[in-house]
Amino acid sequence: MTRAGRLSVGIVGAGHVGPVIGAALAGAGHALVGVTAGSDPDRTAAVLPGVAVMEPPELVRAAQLVVIAVPHDQLPGLVSGLAELGAWQPGQLVLHTDPAYGTDVLEPAVRSGAIPLAVHPAISFTGTTLDLRQLQASYAAVTAPAMVLPIAQALAVELGCEPVVIEEADRPAYAEAIATASEFARSIVGQATGILRGIGVENPGGYLSALVSSTFDRALREASSPDPLSPPDLG
Repeated sequence: MTRAGRLSVGIVGAGHVGPVIGAALAGAGHALVGVTAGSDPDRTAAVLPGVAVMEPPELVRAAQLVVIAVPHDQLPGLVSGLAELGAWQPGQLVLHTDPAYGTDVLEPAVRSGAIPLAVHPAISFTGTTLDLRQLQASYAAVTAPAMVLPIAQALAVELGCEPVVIEEADRPAYAEAIATASEFARSIVGQATGILRGIGVENPGGYLSALVSSTFDRALREASSPDPLSPPDLG
């Protein structure tokens, strides 16, 4: 049974993010009512064992908290489509995980009385239970109307994250920062491993692992200090 104050949760989106968010919320004591179908049902079942697979309208009508974790370009159409079907419920919490959108994208659900929340955990999801440990050491961008902002912050904490408030108007800039960091890291590592592979180094990713991790850790520490970045000591 669900503990007092806990929510019934439906997960719309069974990619790398949705099932992990569901598992984290279940670990915090919330009750999962279902998840929508995805392209990798075995992976979803491994992260959310025993959780029912449901159609989106049915799932939305059954949940007090709906978590939407779908690709960026699908989010507006999904929200408005469910509104046209009359799926959104008054007083229902609707949370999406997209970094670029605030809560304006949830307006079709709000018109039906739903409460909009935007929470983006700043990690690179693998879609496995390994992500649950990453969440415990991460931050999450939260955006919500002032009256319900504490709810968004509390849910971020239950995921294991430290919440950081991002204003609605600042979500595009926030998303740009996230994309820049992610794409830069992948690009640089890809170039370096390609060079090492070209000169015959076996397992170039493993070879660079400690160097890359320690260099990024140092850069992040220095970025948090008032002193300018200095070149890493590779000697």
